[in-house]
Amino acid sequence: MPDAQSRSQSRTQHVRDLESEPTARRGRPVGDHNAKRNELLTAAIAVIAREGYAGASMRKVAQHAGCTTGAVTYYFANKEEMVSEVAQNLFDRVDALLEINREQLDIKSLIQQWLQWISFDEPDNWLAWLQLLTHARHEPAFATVIKQRYSKFRQVFTSVLEDGQRQGKIRDDVPADLIADQLSAVSDGWLMMLPIDPERFGAERGQALLDALITLISPPASSKRPPKAKKATG
Repeated sequence: MPDAQSRSQSRTQHVRDLESEPTARRGRPVGDHNAKRNELLTAAIAVIAREGYAGASMRKVAQHAGCTTGAVTYYFANKEEMVSEVAQNLFDRVDALLEINREQLDIKSLIQQWLQWISFDEPDNWLAWLQLLTHARHEPAFATVIKQRYSKFRQVFTSVLEDGQRQGKIRDDVPADLIADQLSAVSDGWLMMLPIDPERFGAERGQALLDALITLISPPASSKRPPKAKKATG
């Protein structure tokens, strides 16, 4: 049986061994920070769309993304911060779509792409957005985000419509900011009902609704007057 001196030497050596080993510390995850963050935001959007706002948790987002909950909390301190970033991300995507179509100034094409994007290409986006709008009044953390970003979107959309008015593509007897609000409200209303009543917005009727909307914002026929003929001079 080892004596006291041997046991003391053994403990001392054990402490030295521990001190010489590299210690694990929490730090920035290895890899592309922005890519991982976007991956988690996409996972959060999918979870919110399928589970609802109340059912979404950071644990479920981690499971969907195939990572640990700790990885999610590295990027987002809590659920409120994560949801606020989801709202920012969704607005970023809409802003990008608006910017792509800004030079062409084709409002019909813009709305078609928007409907296609959120209805068929990435339906989780709009389903998640509806959840955020529903709970925004009870969640000041991201209600402010939505209000600020929506205001910015309307400003940009209004400027696009003003360009259309100057080019004669959009009716100018109604202020552009009112048209922007009307188009936003109509689109939001359609998309709110789409998950509930998809048959109502089939391909043929959906196209008819879009055509009618474009007719409403186009210059009235009475304003398209032919140029006056010059008087003949004798």
